[in-house]
Amino acid sequence: MILTDTHAHLYLEQFDPDRDQVIENAIQKGVKFMLLPNIDKDSILPMMNLVQDFPANCFPMMGLHPTSVGPDYADQLETVKSWLKKEKFYAIGEMGIDLYWDKTYFAEQQEAFRIQAGLALEYDLPMVIHSRNSFDEIFRLMDEVWQPGLKGVFHCFTGTMEQAEHIINLGFMLGIGGVLTYKNSGLDEVIESVSLEHLLLETDAPFLAPVPYRGKRNESAFIPDIANKIAVIKKVSIEEIASITTKNAINLFHLPNDQ
Repeated sequence: MILTDTHAHLYLEQFDPDRDQVIENAIQKGVKFMLLPNIDKDSILPMMNLVQDFPANCFPMMGLHPTSVGPDYADQLETVKSWLKKEKFYAIGEMGIDLYWDKTYFAEQQEAFRIQAGLALEYDLPMVIHSRNSFDEIFRLMDEVWQPGLKGVFHCFTGTMEQAEHIINLGFMLGIGGVLTYKNSGLDEVIESVSLEHLLLETDAPFLAPVPYRGKRNESAFIPDIANKIAVIKKVSIEEIASITTKNAINLFHLPNDQ
């Protein structure tokens, strides 16, 4: 059984004490692929060092996180562009719109979204979209930038069935993480109605750990807990969830497929 964590910030300082062990624990649990979304210019080197240490398991993305968009966003995006020219990346991300904490740089977030959508098309890479409190705003942007060939995933999906259908109609996937296991999240009802071909598994480690680890540091080794929850909802085996969601990830991100 091969599982995939399509979104994990394993290079962050929360993992400094035991990072190698965290990766090994995930591998032991069957999590072969771990995709690493970038945050900003300061996270690039830690991310790339981790990729160098685990080249068969850790795969980098390149992008600018919306909460890192500020007055210097143009310079930040120049750094993103320079790295895209010199190294292999598997997605543009983590990118998107975040209106939860602060709306000060909403205009800049939108422009950063447009620029990164252009990079996704230029490099034929999927977009990994952060959409906190911003589905409607992102849908408007997608109407503006959409072209054939644009693809990707709405990471940490927590929306409604209507929003899920909109995303699927755009040709994008839903990234499902620990929130699915939370009581009263309502996400289980959405997942029940969505075909497995549209789903990816993710942790967003070190954030949003699934039950029974809620409130603790999240890790890629917890992916089986999320897969098992989907298996229960769908009334299929965890092996089927692993097979389909990993196939989805391999196809979207063009991961090495030697299964």
